[in-house]
Amino acid sequence: MITAKLISHPLIFKAPAGTSRGILNTKPTWFLVLTHTLTNSIGIGECSIIPKLSIDDKPEIEDKLIQLVHRINNGDIPGISEYKEWPAIQFALETALNDLAYESPFSPYPGDFSTGKKTIYINGLIWMGDTEFMHHQIQEKLDSGFNCIKIKIGAIDFESEIQLLKSIRENFSADQIEIRVDANGAFSYEDALTKLEQLSKYDIHSIEQPIAPKQWKEMAALCVQSPIPIALDEELIGIIDAGDKIQMLQFIQPQYIILKPSLIGGIASSEEWISIAEKNSIGWWATSALESNIGLNAIAQWVSTKETCMPQGLGTGKLFTNNIDAPLDIQNGALVNDPNMSWDISIFNF
Repeated sequence: MITAKLISHPLIFKAPAGTSRGILNTKPTWFLVLTHTLTNSIGIGECSIIPKLSIDDKPEIEDKLIQLVHRINNGDIPGISEYKEWPAIQFALETALNDLAYESPFSPYPGDFSTGKKTIYINGLIWMGDTEFMHHQIQEKLDSGFNCIKIKIGAIDFESEIQLLKSIRENFSADQIEIRVDANGAFSYEDALTKLEQLSKYDIHSIEQPIAPKQWKEMAALCVQSPIPIALDEELIGIIDAGDKIQMLQFIQPQYIILKPSLIGGIASSEEWISIAEKNSIGWWATSALESNIGLNAIAQWVSTKETCMPQGLGTGKLFTNNIDAPLDIQNGALVNDPNMSWDISIFNF
């Protein structure tokens, strides 16, 4: 028999975090903890939402999680598809069940990464802020061995952002540092192409979501005309059925898509996006969405099973004062599972 419990654990930022949906000081997070009473094996999944961005950012989400726990404790384990309107719950349930299925704890997708034999190259994320703050972050990433950085743009005036990129390229070529930029839909369609042409002078690898989502016709036009490859991010949120995924990708025809399992329905949904994208010659990479180390670990283990050499968007969650201590670390621009480190399981009361 499988039993379940729910642990509320709001994540607290060390410093206010600037996102496309405003400033965050805390972030709602719950852990779904499953226990098999015969084997004593444990499975943990994370339900983590981003306010104003997740489609399940609703007051009733905690009640939905409590109902899920009651169902499991009454012997009724629901299918993932039952929660298709609740992608963060899908991710929590799916990864908890996968974790429960394997003997090793914290191993929902075991493989060479979970045993410390494989690393995952990642991009260094540069948070929105004033020019001095962003310069400081960039230097930190370079000093830490990153050769791919992702810069959030749209928070300061565009000319200052251009100068920031120019200063990077004056010191580092595209062979030395790959630059990705993320506009979070900040451009208007009317001036987007002009801005993309200006950005292209600085050997930009790609730009995420140059205009706001749900403008398929305009985004499709930009994907044809843009001198910089376009990656869809927020555009994927809320698209649930396979037919709708196919329709959107075939209509817009982006160069890349970005997968955030907590926001798009978990790992199975991400796999479906990949299958459709690859059939349409569209590239992809995965990104964590401000999860704790529980969610990050699950995404990283899953990504490590895929045949991809692109840097992924997987930070180590050092943004939080109350993250779950884990054997995840960054070494020379790569995410690693350090066998010399261990998980702090005290919060789970095993």
